[in-house]
Amino acid sequence: MKFNTADLCDQYRDEVQVLQSGFSSYGKDKKIFGQIVTIKLDEDNSGLITLLKGVGEDRVVVVDVDASYCAVVGDTLMGYAHKHNWAGIIVNGYVRDTHETKKIEAGLWALGTCPMKSAKKSPSSQGCELNFGGVTFVEGDYLYADYDGIVVMKENVLI
Repeated sequence: MKFNTADLCDQYRDEVQVLQSGFSSYGKDKKIFGQIVTIKLDEDNSGLITLLKGVGEDRVVVVDVDASYCAVVGDTLMGYAHKHNWAGIIVNGYVRDTHETKKIEAGLWALGTCPMKSAKKSPSSQGCELNFGGVTFVEGDYLYADYDGIVVMKENVLI
C-alpha cells in the first residue's frame, strides 16, 4: 500500500476531503485504505457487531455515534474486524480496551477513550450519508489514513 495522505492532498487538492484533527489512532495498523461502509449508531453497537462479523473485503467502517461519551468499539469488535478482513474502523465517538486494540492488526481511529461501554438503546442505520469533522462520508467512497491524517475521496487513486 503505497500512499501518503500528504501527497494525496498535494496531488488531488480539489478532490480530497480532510477529516479535522481530534482523531487518534488506537489500532495496530497505522496506515489503511479501503472503500467506505457507513453506520449511524445511537450508542447501541449491536448493528456494528453484526456488520463486523460479515466479510470486510478490506473495507473501512465509518461509525457515527454523535461523539457520545461511551465506548462503541473495544477489543472484541476489533477482533471481529481483523478476523473478517476489515481494513479498519473510524469512530466519531470513543473506544476502550486500547491496551489490547493497539495489538490487533486493523486500523482504529476515534475521538478518545472511555471505559464505559455503550448502552443498548435503538437500532442502527447502515449505508447512510454521515457528516462529521468537516467531511461527508458516503458509502462506496474511499478512505485513506496514515500518520498525518484521514482523507476521503470519491475515487480509488491507487489503481
